[in-house]
Amino acid sequence: MTMNAEQGAAGIAADVRAGTRSAVAVAERALAQIATQNPRLNAFSDVTRTRALAQAAAVDQAVAAGRDPGPMAGVPFAVKNLFDVAGLTTRAGARINRDNAPAAADATLIARLEAAGAVLCGSLNMGEYAYDFTGENAHDGASVNPHDLGRMTGGSSGGSGTAVASGMVPLALGSDTNGSIRVPASFCGIFGLKPTYGRLSRHGTFPFVASLDHLGPFARSVTDLALAYDVMQGPDANDPAQTPRAFEPALPGLEGGIADLRIARLGGYFRHGAGPEALAALDHVARALGALDEIDLPHVAQVRSAAFVITMAESAALHLGRLRSRAAAFDPDVRDRLLAGAMLPAPWIVTAQKQRRAFAARMAEVFGKADILLAPATPCTAPALGEKWLELAGEKVPLRPNIGIFTQPISAIGLPVVAVPVWLAGAALPIGVQVIAPPWREDLCLRVARYLEQAGAVAAPVAKGGA
Repeated sequence: MTMNAEQGAAGIAADVRAGTRSAVAVAERALAQIATQNPRLNAFSDVTRTRALAQAAAVDQAVAAGRDPGPMAGVPFAVKNLFDVAGLTTRAGARINRDNAPAAADATLIARLEAAGAVLCGSLNMGEYAYDFTGENAHDGASVNPHDLGRMTGGSSGGSGTAVASGMVPLALGSDTNGSIRVPASFCGIFGLKPTYGRLSRHGTFPFVASLDHLGPFARSVTDLALAYDVMQGPDANDPAQTPRAFEPALPGLEGGIADLRIARLGGYFRHGAGPEALAALDHVARALGALDEIDLPHVAQVRSAAFVITMAESAALHLGRLRSRAAAFDPDVRDRLLAGAMLPAPWIVTAQKQRRAFAARMAEVFGKADILLAPATPCTAPALGEKWLELAGEKVPLRPNIGIFTQPISAIGLPVVAVPVWLAGAALPIGVQVIAPPWREDLCLRVARYLEQAGAVAAPVAKGGA
């Protein structure tokens, strides 16, 4: 049998586990799709063909021998190229990193997916050092939106977004510091999960901002998102920032519906600056969920500013040695932001951390009134490649820093979020809505996303331009 591009991870795994489909055949189909589509979409930076076929063969051997091949048996996946892949140099989208030795071992999340039977097909294009919202890499070129080849994927996990949206793989991993999972999910019309800060291990990945970095999956269905999330859970002594929580699976409760949940829209800041598509998508999702209440959070703009300051300061400290020795090798846009971060006054950083702490306390009060909050994921649909400006609330502003106006405040306090894709009637491009839950309640935002998916309010079809 050949793999239908529409079929997701759960369906592939069920077929492979049942012996009705060969994992090798699935891997060969995925590799063929990559070979055909990647030259125009520029999602993959490395393809691990030999490794993928060997892993798939091991899955088939387990099935033939009557052994459990794992819950993700034969599922092709790929990872943002800041994940360590044994034998590959971890690029993190940077020219400088290509001088480094290949990774000696896989990142923890790759090891957990493969232990569950998944098949790694390669690593994916990204913005340099993850300091990007557009998906445009100065060294490797832009990843391309498969819904419109003249549009951005969003970043910095742009390759992850287009790899899944185009059907090359049903699952990809990315990172999210200020929105780098949710922005590509919005622009590419797929589901993306940013778990609670400290939920999933970051061991074996190149950092950006240690106090804000999250890792998570992209998929074309909520079931696939929950399946991958559950497999990747668990404590890891190698990640000192990870919170050692017990396994809290989301998949068993995914069909629980929303009858017991209090759901509200975020207004004020989260409406001001949103374009008409973003507002229409938010209202569409709110209607489908019967979310009539609207909450106006105070001081959100200050929290976003705090996230900017923390991002600039921590990333500059990480790269200071490289800035001193190899400044010319950076993407000039990234280099300039890092240099600016290196010159921030210390009192600004202290104030930013105080703002962050105060906002976390305010949000804890809000979650006493609502179980789920809704907000736009991006202020607009995918801009044209190369675009530098964006109109927000009638004002022309720089595009790159402002794509994340609605994701940054949520990242600042590490809340779990599922970005759900909305296709408005007659729209040529998708746009995302954030489904936000209290800390450690990924199960709730996944359950709400699943309800929306079942109700037909959101969907993530394979992009026609990529198929």
